[in-house]
Amino acid sequence: MKLASRGLKAKPTVVQALEMKVGGLNIGVMAGPCSVESEEQILASAKAVKEAGATALRGGAFKPRTSPYSFQGMKEDGLKLLAAARDAALSAALSLDLEPWVWSATHGLRIGPLDSQPVPDTRNAAGALHYVLLNARSRTLLITLDLADHLAEPIAARALREVIEAFESRLGTRDAAHVAMIDHRDDVPAPIAAASTLIRPALPDDAEIEAIIRRTIREMHREAPIETPVTPAVFRAFVENLRGLSRRQVRQLVAAAVANDRRLTAEDLDSILRAKRDLLSGLGVLAPVDTPASLEDIGGLSRLKQWVTHRARAFTPEAVAAGLSAPRGVLLLGVQGSGKSLAAKAIATAWRRPLLRLDPGALYDRFVGESERRLRDALHQAEAMAPAVLWIDEIEKGFASAASRSVDGGLSQRMFGALLTWMQERTASVFVVATANDIDALPPELLRKGRFDEIFFVDLPGAAARRTIFDIHLRRRRKDPALFDLDVLAQASEGHSGAEIEQAILSALHESFATRRPLDTDALLAQLAASPPLSVQQHERMSAFRAWARGRYMPAD
Repeated sequence: MKLASRGLKAKPTVVQALEMKVGGLNIGVMAGPCSVESEEQILASAKAVKEAGATALRGGAFKPRTSPYSFQGMKEDGLKLLAAARDAALSAALSLDLEPWVWSATHGLRIGPLDSQPVPDTRNAAGALHYVLLNARSRTLLITLDLADHLAEPIAARALREVIEAFESRLGTRDAAHVAMIDHRDDVPAPIAAASTLIRPALPDDAEIEAIIRRTIREMHREAPIETPVTPAVFRAFVENLRGLSRRQVRQLVAAAVANDRRLTAEDLDSILRAKRDLLSGLGVLAPVDTPASLEDIGGLSRLKQWVTHRARAFTPEAVAAGLSAPRGVLLLGVQGSGKSLAAKAIATAWRRPLLRLDPGALYDRFVGESERRLRDALHQAEAMAPAVLWIDEIEKGFASAASRSVDGGLSQRMFGALLTWMQERTASVFVVATANDIDALPPELLRKGRFDEIFFVDLPGAAARRTIFDIHLRRRRKDPALFDLDVLAQASEGHSGAEIEQAILSALHESFATRRPLDTDALLAQLAASPPLSVQQHERMSAFRAWARGRYMPAD
């Protein structure tokens, strides 16, 4: 007996699923991947399916057969991702029964589908907003793309305020309307910010980064075979080294790593790290730093080394169970060249964490609001790369004006306030190492108890530390320290910083190479005598600074 028969049912069957009807005169088009493989994949598929005009999304959550990638399906998790993709694809305009009005500077104002013809003469922001104000009478969702760049124009800013006020007056009525600004910046005029809710998309977590790597390789594998002879530990290293990047940046770096030899191997870790460093360095604010130094590479600083070693255990689950909170940061005060920067690198190495250098001087920009945005983005990125060590080098350079009456319109005060708030309220495992040379330039709020776990004063190295510094730098340059009188050198270098001792060795090496004479103790003594240290050149200032700090802060040695 035929189940599909007019004899059984005269009227056509119509099935409704959410907003979609199938059957009778209702034609449905279903599209999508064979299987659900990741959140990013299914969300991107849902977006593409919707934009192509299809009415339903397909995707297999259960795969009974073995695929070429041994993928058996995500099962219940796949069903959850399908539901999330459905909710994301149902735009706010559709789910709220709103008519979408979309504006961009390239197309102007489009009403309804994105492929509709733009309203004439609406590429100008102020003109488009004026048109919306006069004509958007029904239930409307105004979506603007990169409008913030145009709000420096007073007419455009005023027009947007009037649109918001008009839409607010219709809330709770059948003609309710809303504005959604999709932008690359969040610094908008204060009245507009006060009427808005900021939603900042999160950077991908480890699970999503892993999914992006796998998906990128699968997509490239379809073009030409790709080999991936990596162990789980190496693959995990790839994921960790791609933290803090956007989804697009992760795809770009993975694709670049395998493009030449069609292989993803442990050797590609270095290329990805270099590419990531170049990418972040291009922003000019936050950059990863190589950390070859270990605690053994620092002469002196015995108390700081002991503190770092003891606090390392505070990151363990046992410490959490014992009620200990993880360390949050240290401030290293000291004279120039005393090893503060090297100590920051050594802390990251000792704790096996990536080191991120924040350049305070690069935060400032001539455009209004751009400096605050750079600071927020840098801190947000540091949190995304957690667990990490954030090194704020010479912090006084970026926030010195906050300690005095500056003439920058309060910018330094706002920047400093934002940093203090983040330091106090952050929940991500980001350990801050701030270094400073000029204590007088630091705002007193930064030095109060609770901002840092400890404030260390890094003084000029003592005789034993200077002897160790000579030993370290001679070995680093392939010279046998046993051939030198280290005790005499340590005595002759009194008042020298670690950096000044290193420079004396380098100068002696150049002189030895140029004159073809062997490097010996006398050559090093000659260089020490030829270049007086900073403690001699600025004796009064440095003596006062050292005397002031000794009784106030924990000595690092």
